[in-house]
Amino acid sequence: MVTMAVQSRDGIDGFRGPLAEALSPSGPLSAGGLLAPADRALPVSPAADRVAWSRVDGPTLAAVTRRAAADRGTPWPQPLASQAARVHGDGDRDTWEQAAYARQRRLSRAVLLAAATLDDAWLDEVVDGVWMLCEQSSWCWPAHEDDRSRAGSVLADARDPFVDLGAGEVVAQLAWIDHVLGGPLDDRYPGVRARIRREARHRVLDPFARRDDWHWIGLDGDVHNWNPWIAGNVLVAALRLLDDAGGEDHRADVVTRAVACLDRYVRALPEDGAVDEGYAYWWNGACRALEALDVLAHATDGAWDAASVAALRATVAFPHRSHLGGDWYVDHADSSARQDAEQPWHAVHRAARRVGDAAAAAHAAAHRGPGIPAATEREGLGRLLRGATDAAWIAAERTDPPLPRQVWLPSVQVMLARVAEGSAAGLAVVVKGGHNGEHHNHDDVGSFMVACDGIPLVVDAGRPTYTAATFGPGRSRIWTMQSDWHNVPSVRGTPQATGRRAAAADASVALGDASSAFEAELAAAYPGAGLVSWRRRVALERSPQRVVVEDRWDLDPWEGPGEEPPTTVRLLLAGRVDARAGEALVRHPGSARGIRIGWDPRCAHALAEQPLSDPMLTSVWGDRLLRLDIDAAGVRSLRVTVDMDTSIGDRT
Repeated sequence: MVTMAVQSRDGIDGFRGPLAEALSPSGPLSAGGLLAPADRALPVSPAADRVAWSRVDGPTLAAVTRRAAADRGTPWPQPLASQAARVHGDGDRDTWEQAAYARQRRLSRAVLLAAATLDDAWLDEVVDGVWMLCEQSSWCWPAHEDDRSRAGSVLADARDPFVDLGAGEVVAQLAWIDHVLGGPLDDRYPGVRARIRREARHRVLDPFARRDDWHWIGLDGDVHNWNPWIAGNVLVAALRLLDDAGGEDHRADVVTRAVACLDRYVRALPEDGAVDEGYAYWWNGACRALEALDVLAHATDGAWDAASVAALRATVAFPHRSHLGGDWYVDHADSSARQDAEQPWHAVHRAARRVGDAAAAAHAAAHRGPGIPAATEREGLGRLLRGATDAAWIAAERTDPPLPRQVWLPSVQVMLARVAEGSAAGLAVVVKGGHNGEHHNHDDVGSFMVACDGIPLVVDAGRPTYTAATFGPGRSRIWTMQSDWHNVPSVRGTPQATGRRAAAADASVALGDASSAFEAELAAAYPGAGLVSWRRRVALERSPQRVVVEDRWDLDPWEGPGEEPPTTVRLLLAGRVDARAGEALVRHPGSARGIRIGWDPRCAHALAEQPLSDPMLTSVWGDRLLRLDIDAAGVRSLRVTVDMDTSIGDRT
């Protein structure tokens, strides 16, 4: 064991956040914890422990075996240089990334089978994958490389590695491989483990220890999901792979630096546990922090255990507080409304057990059941190994999701309300305030969604496949990011502005048994529109169940040339839509029930169709979405109601 340093060697910001208090026995970190030796630092048994590996989850092993058997004898996926360069040409980043993901998933499958069977053929497959990664010029995803801006190159300079999400994923995968299969690798392929360590140090661990200018470490206070995703992976790699260079003090130094990095993220995590990037990004943000700190607790034999941090305890509940029903979730920012069930639910279950959150554990356990794999390789080797060997998760019995009746997350100003606790039946509403400078931001201050029986019908589109434009100057031209395609007003033809100043004001909620309501002032989101005030109130009334959206506004007199541009209240709709004066009927395909949207029939309406072709959107919504535009010319208030409708099937 070795005593860990109080802060990183170069002192970058040290510990100042919640982890400092939680990990210290007496106030600020005046004493470190004890760090386990490298061969015992990660919380999965090595393959040499045959008793432990005889208990690996059977359905997981069977499912991975089927996919791995299909891999055998086929060429390995190979991300190509020409594909990497495309991000600087036509903007395509996805082709290279999908090939890289496929190769790493194939490698993860082989690792699980090599550890479970100790079959030399699977170990050979593992070494093939490991060697390809070691030979790859850069582990950084091409969209994140800085060589173009620094040197004009469209391909990575292997001499100057960039530490990003991709590099973190690879170095952690190699660390887990070394940990689980170290003995068999030494026996059959001596020298491979030394190569892994050289590459890990050169590409990730040394740059991480040396440089302070990575945007994701959060020295400027802007901390997002890259921080725990990368720092957590660096932590795993340092714990396992820094066992032959610089001594134990160096290993402890890098580990502590990674924890100091995580400290900045935890410091920025609000006490209600919400993330402004949305539910889909929780898995690779707050969840990554929970997983990293769980590894840290294991590596220090509980001496550094952050389970008492309020924001971390609260964020364990974020997934079930974002749940609409089935596989549908709240999808603000770049999230997707329909989530694949194959998320690493074991991580939620483990964290819920750790903090004693029965509702979060129940939500995770809702994804268990006979024959359902405990984990998949989709989200990385570490997550596969942890889920497939977590005895409590493997034994968990399926439960019903908690589906809380009402949720208020003040840090992001998001309210969710449904008719009854524990049931997705009937109407549910989600409404947000916030601001338009959030991470992965869409211009959506004041937007709302309505679900019927857990299925969104008044919707947020989500995001299309990422390209070079997604996080560059072209982002504002992507229709899914614009307020014109969210459920907010267009004021005199003016959409919402982007940036933190475009924010809701005076956001408040009134949560009760009969109704749950949200109200806010939206005027600051529309600079230049001559808007004095736009008050929006969105309420779910439970008996009889109805969603009511009330808008009241005040505009300066129109002084522009020509006629005053129209002011429009907009709703983005999914499913079959039948609209007439003052009424629109919406039904999701395959559902017997839907919603009836009502408004003053004197206000004209129009339907605008948005065809969909991007698979990130079609997989959720089908081949189109429809926007209902309600013309508010000549009025200064509008009331829109949403009711259940069980007879839509007869009105086609």
